[in-house]
Amino acid sequence: MSFESLGLLPELLRAVREQGYETPTPIQSQAIPLVLEGRDLMGRAQTGTGKTAGFTLPLLQRLAPQASSSASPARHPIRALILTPTRELAMQVEESVRTYGKYIPLRSTTIFGGVNINPQTKALRAGAEILVATPGRLLDHHQQGNLNFSQLEVLVLDEADRMLDMGFIRDIQKIIALLPKSRQTLLFSATFTDEIKQLAAQFLKSPATVQITPQNTAAELVRQVVHPVDRERKRALLSHLITSRKLEQVLVFTRTKHGANRLSEQLDKDGISSMAIHGNKSQPQRIKALDDFKKGAVRVLVATDIAARGLDIDMLPHVVNYELPQVPEDYIHRIGRTGRAGAEGEALSLVCVDEHGLLKDIEKLLRKELPKDVVTGYAPDPSIPAEPIQTGRQGGGGRGRGPARPARSGAAPAPRGERGRHPSRPGARGK
Repeated sequence: MSFESLGLLPELLRAVREQGYETPTPIQSQAIPLVLEGRDLMGRAQTGTGKTAGFTLPLLQRLAPQASSSASPARHPIRALILTPTRELAMQVEESVRTYGKYIPLRSTTIFGGVNINPQTKALRAGAEILVATPGRLLDHHQQGNLNFSQLEVLVLDEADRMLDMGFIRDIQKIIALLPKSRQTLLFSATFTDEIKQLAAQFLKSPATVQITPQNTAAELVRQVVHPVDRERKRALLSHLITSRKLEQVLVFTRTKHGANRLSEQLDKDGISSMAIHGNKSQPQRIKALDDFKKGAVRVLVATDIAARGLDIDMLPHVVNYELPQVPEDYIHRIGRTGRAGAEGEALSLVCVDEHGLLKDIEKLLRKELPKDVVTGYAPDPSIPAEPIQTGRQGGGGRGRGPARPARSGAAPAPRGERGRHPSRPGARGK
């Protein structure tokens, strides 16, 4: 199948060819015709499957007949709203809109928290048919009277599972109440949990369903290895693996913002260039860290799960779970950032005795046991007892590791655009 066979406009096909793409991915080949028909859609696809183009291309085509080169803001009302959980993902989606829509006179803009609201207000008043937004900042703009959805035709909920995890459900409900009922709604999620199905039942009308990968399966091209190690020797092992194997462009995951900062500083002391990215970093800091990482100026990017959600890094060869995630599904999201677009990738997990319960949960989800490789000189000491895991704001400490400590109550809140303002349940993540 080719992009031409999907019935896309010549302007869109030209932009796709300029990006070097010739054959649509499975999510694109299945979703694009359905969206062009005007159907509501539930799409399940992991990171790296091409889902962004799967809704961006047909969305641009549906809006193209009303495209106007006029300078008048009134000729550019909001016709499509794309909601994302994080600032990084919002920026990347809007970049895709600009890339694929470069030959169609449609305007787009993005709004998210953590930055000055005034430039965003100016852009909205100048007019934009396509708005990409995080929920909290969108409601801020609505309260200030900067938004008019009376002509909205399409709503996209991107990474809906993560928005629910972050406690955005009430914000989403408020936003949808502002929109015309006669609209097309597209929902994309890495998993179809009961909560996602309930959300779809509320807001979608007889949706078509596209499911690209079996639920909760890891990328087949990713080589997964567990390196058992004592908790106090993880950093030394990580530095050893990076230097001895000459690893470049390594994305490392920690559970907390403090842990990300501390590990990045330690790697720098080991002579390994590193930067941390998490919710407490300013937007300019996060953009610089990602840009430096992409161009190779920084060897290691240390990230928390939410900060890394939506990061679009081509040909990322290595992902390291410095600490296993508290939620098994997050392991799938993490390792899905490598092994993309047909390229092979590697996911290494440094697992101490505290995390044996978490590892069992992940293996249960994967329905297989992950291979273990004890690195010479770093074999764990069997006499060291397990300790409960400190998880910051995220609740549910030491599962499978003895008595759990309650989550600390004094953690700083994540900036708007990184968390829900009304968490829908205990443990809404804000890292």
